[in-house]
Amino acid sequence: MPDIDKYAVFGNPIKQSKSPTIHSAFASQCGQSIQYRAVRVEEGDFERAARAFFKEGGHGLNVTVPFKQDAFKLADRLSERARRAGAVNTLTLAEDGTIDGDNTDGIGIVRDMIANLGWMVQGMRVLIIGAGGAVRGVLEPLLRERPKALLIVNRTAARAEQLATEFSDLGPVEGGGYDCIGSRQFDLVINASSAGLAGEVPDLPADLLTEHSCCYDMVYGNDPTPFMRWAAQQAAWAVADGLGMLVEQAAESFYVWRRQRPETQSVITELRVGMEAA
Repeated sequence: MPDIDKYAVFGNPIKQSKSPTIHSAFASQCGQSIQYRAVRVEEGDFERAARAFFKEGGHGLNVTVPFKQDAFKLADRLSERARRAGAVNTLTLAEDGTIDGDNTDGIGIVRDMIANLGWMVQGMRVLIIGAGGAVRGVLEPLLRERPKALLIVNRTAARAEQLATEFSDLGPVEGGGYDCIGSRQFDLVINASSAGLAGEVPDLPADLLTEHSCCYDMVYGNDPTPFMRWAAQQAAWAVADGLGMLVEQAAESFYVWRRQRPETQSVITELRVGMEAA
């Protein structure tokens, strides 16, 4: 009987990870047998743990906070989207024993917004709140959709300005502090700041949205996030969290590893029902 291909997600913390559930659902759907588990890795131990995983027969790794830059350094080869993101969330053991690094976060958010939610990015005025690694990972796919304009704002303006400079070859992107928003309105607002983790809402103007604006929070939870509640109070046309992004980026990782593209909507629905029942 052949060995079952082994996969895992490395992170810290990792207890809350839904990746094993998601990939098990994908494997069942595609008629494949895999083993997928969540592994807590101590900070400073990522490279040793990852190399040991592959040496012991592992086929692929997902990588989450705080190890995406470590995975970037570990990879022997990088996809173009990983290179632009400066971070890796998907590692694959190649046939020659080397390690390929990819980043599926950006394609995850774009697929969720366009395919699942029916939102538009092309021709839209886009505001991104935050300038950390999560933003770096999604900028290229968002700009490939050709928005009319994209503004990155961050408490530390220099970080947003740096990101805008790095990605300016892909489209009309600008960066700065919150004061850059001024009286402008946006069709799509993406929250990638850490404010919600502290139960806070970014300091945003009340007249930021139009009656057709969509608001997306890259995090998710059993209840609406503070940003989602703010967006609803501002009468946003549509509001969503990042659960669909999580599933879509996982589906892209599954495709990278198994060359089969799973159906995602049923998995998103199943996870949502489970969260609401919790």
